[in-house]
Amino acid sequence: MLHFPDGFLWGAATAGHQVEGNNINANWWKHEHADGTQIVEPSGDAADSYHRYGDDIRMAADLGLNAYRFSIEWSRIEPERGHVSRAALAHYRRMIDTCLENAVEPVVTLMHFTVPRWFEQDGFWRAEDAPELFARYTETVLGILDDVRYVCTINEPNIAAMLAGGEDARNLVAHGLPNPDLHVADQLLASHHRSREILASAAHLRSGWTVATQAFHALEEEGSAEKLQEYGYPRDFWYLEQSAGDDFVGVQAYTRTFIGPDGPVPVREDVETTLTGWEFFPPATELGIRSAWELADEIPILVTENGIATADDDRRVAYTEGALAGVHACIEDGIDVRGYLHWSLLDNYEWASGFRPTFGLVEWDRETFERTPKPSARWFGQVARANAL
Repeated sequence: MLHFPDGFLWGAATAGHQVEGNNINANWWKHEHADGTQIVEPSGDAADSYHRYGDDIRMAADLGLNAYRFSIEWSRIEPERGHVSRAALAHYRRMIDTCLENAVEPVVTLMHFTVPRWFEQDGFWRAEDAPELFARYTETVLGILDDVRYVCTINEPNIAAMLAGGEDARNLVAHGLPNPDLHVADQLLASHHRSREILASAAHLRSGWTVATQAFHALEEEGSAEKLQEYGYPRDFWYLEQSAGDDFVGVQAYTRTFIGPDGPVPVREDVETTLTGWEFFPPATELGIRSAWELADEIPILVTENGIATADDDRRVAYTEGALAGVHACIEDGIDVRGYLHWSLLDNYEWASGFRPTFGLVEWDRETFERTPKPSARWFGQVARANAL
């Protein structure tokens, strides 16, 4: 058996807009319902986790998990510029309390892609005051973060910068990645730094952001290695470099991308793919961890997302088993990996692709919202209880 360090976090992750339901003041809700939208379907009630979070947290604990990553929705906390909802703050504090009551470590994300409508309308991340507005939001939330150890400021800023470039979100599941908006990247970094300054005022908090690592592979053709660096730096490597000095960095890994002399190439037709069209590639996590460890100057690492969109739960187990073997290999080599948070606890709303890509350890009924853990959930819970693979 492969044993993991004492205190290792075994958990699963979700994001507010993808599971809560009726997040009507968020910018994405507006886009879902816009005339001519290319988004497959609206999020609607999603999994109704805004009301059923207690069931979800207790279910995770019963399965054997000891950590749960979830996001606080800025659009619920500050539905209009300058107006703070005390009720929404109390709601998220109850989520933290419920985690603690069930011996589940709450890992809190402050911004998981969605922002208030007013923030987008007032210039989005391009606005000059965006970092200060995010800092003000962080300060508003700080008061409910007692007993929380890990806070992710911004989820996948590299993907957020690509989406801000005006690209169709559906491109994120095709081969290759959109061109990032470099000004937005700088603004996200400034927002991250301002947020961390505020979080640092609470000695118990450890903060960092999460990066979507891509496991780039160069083809053997001449010029491929140079193109990999040119292509990968503004989409991945830069964000890991900027993490140096943070309390930790979140690694979010799913697949790999091959780079030729002209850029990314399509997934080969002879390889196994997932419901998102990505190659089935469990070593992506190990490669993401090793890249983060090197580029972020050996700061602690949390695997904050890793999973597979599939209707075949046996393949979910196989994928996760392979990923965890890679995590263990990193730990054996002296890399400080603090935990593994599977994406996702629940089948959820996968943005422009709707509800079809099923990443969850747990499925639920679209009419009754009844939760049913999949065999993979019970397998993963057994790994977590044993702290060994």
